[in-house]
Amino acid sequence: MSIATEAKWPRSKLDADYTARDSCSPWEFESTIAGYLDRSRAALDLPHPRTGLVYDHEKGLQLDLFGTKPGELRPLVIFIHGGYWRALGREHSAFLAPMLAAQGIACAVPDYRLAPSASMTEIVADIRNAFAWLWREADNLGIDRRRITVTGSSAGGHLAATLLQGSWQAALDLPAQPVAAAMPVSGLFELAPIAASHVQEWMQFTPGEVKAFSPLRHLPEHLPRMTVVAAEHETPGFHRQSEAYAKAVGATCILGAGRHHFDVVFDLADADHPLGRELLQLARG
Repeated sequence: MSIATEAKWPRSKLDADYTARDSCSPWEFESTIAGYLDRSRAALDLPHPRTGLVYDHEKGLQLDLFGTKPGELRPLVIFIHGGYWRALGREHSAFLAPMLAAQGIACAVPDYRLAPSASMTEIVADIRNAFAWLWREADNLGIDRRRITVTGSSAGGHLAATLLQGSWQAALDLPAQPVAAAMPVSGLFELAPIAASHVQEWMQFTPGEVKAFSPLRHLPEHLPRMTVVAAEHETPGFHRQSEAYAKAVGATCILGAGRHHFDVVFDLADADHPLGRELLQLARG
């Protein structure tokens, strides 16, 4: 069964299957979001942090870069935050940076415009522009553009997957597949059921956006190395999406044992955890 056919299911079922907060208690949710901020602050203590780098001067969009070292070109992990395309920011997103820096890997965390003020078309354009800026400025920033890994959680997992789609790279003077590796976490890869759920209230997806920005409909011709991750205690829709995407791209889908939708990313920041080791293997190439 295609994930797209879920759009015909009752709204009540789709709302239940795609309400990420139901994967944990309200206290766990609030504690985890606070943890994003607390753990991200530690990145500011790394050598040579570069915060507030403007990647789009017209829109004033910024990203933060951590873990580079003068005189070196290091692999880069780009972490794209979640928040159902309408919440959070780069200040919540640098918690991977200390572990990565200790392993000789840089980490970039971009902001993007948020719904409902921004459409999906604009949000995807922001992330693609952020990637393109990092690619073009790689030598100046101390980044090895041959080893760029994209990851992100929830909406960020979706946006990471949109970077793998074809047809947008040439307009930004990029090669056909500039992404070396990808690790979408608890992502959304078919937007039709999302557009039929409560999420449509703030996203207002158009039919064209559902078609253009559903990664399951635009599998890359040149696949990067990839692992798909979903938390053990996801709501059912997120499990179906991750499993379908992993199958479609021929990647392994790993369950984050004991984790819910929001805290599974903390395991990526642990070099001794299987998810952390997997991220490091992807990033090193």
